[in-house]
Amino acid sequence: MGDVVKALAIETATTACAIGLLLDDGFVEERVLDHDRRHTEVLIPSISRVLKEHGLEVRDLDVILVDRGPGLFTGLRVGIATAQSLANAVGIGLVGVTSLEVLAHGAYEAGVRGRFTGLVDGRRGEVFVQSFDLIDASDAIDEPSVKTPSDVVASLKDNEDVTLGGDGATRYRDIFGGRKNVTIGDFDIPSPASALALAVHRRPSDVVPALYLRDADAVANFTTREKRS
Repeated sequence: MGDVVKALAIETATTACAIGLLLDDGFVEERVLDHDRRHTEVLIPSISRVLKEHGLEVRDLDVILVDRGPGLFTGLRVGIATAQSLANAVGIGLVGVTSLEVLAHGAYEAGVRGRFTGLVDGRRGEVFVQSFDLIDASDAIDEPSVKTPSDVVASLKDNEDVTLGGDGATRYRDIFGGRKNVTIGDFDIPSPASALALAVHRRPSDVVPALYLRDADAVANFTTREKRS
């Protein structure tokens, strides 16, 4: 996808909703639209407004990329459904990136090197987690998984420096921050600009599957009630 010159990035994996726009000359605009899980209300109107400001319509884009998770269930559904609908409407390709690899790439671009662990707040006292080596690039060490903050702490090595990033790291700062060799990075939201940087190396497809890693809250709550009854 190296010849793509116009791309839209959609980010809805966390409580925040954000978009990024890549233009012909390499200019990248990134906007955080909301921090209060109002993805449905703000996403499409904001996309229309940003494109209009640059004299563009959806059909002028070469590709749409979207964060496919892991993250909050409803936000991911909104982001992926919006990306899919817009791409299908005008016949352009989709590119999927994960929230954790975007966090890692953003940390790498910010100058972080060595071990990096991305943590997306999953609620229910859990985080979505994946570790990376940031040496010459952001190379994944393991697969995305669901852990408690205590599990993450138990996996940390006392003799290895590590940077933690993502809203899961900041939410549980009191648990992680007291550990020696641990730095909490300022990378709360997977950056649409970082997602756009990753996208130039991906081949577009027709469908982007969501990476949920677990059931939605409603399903989990129903299952819990079933077990109690």
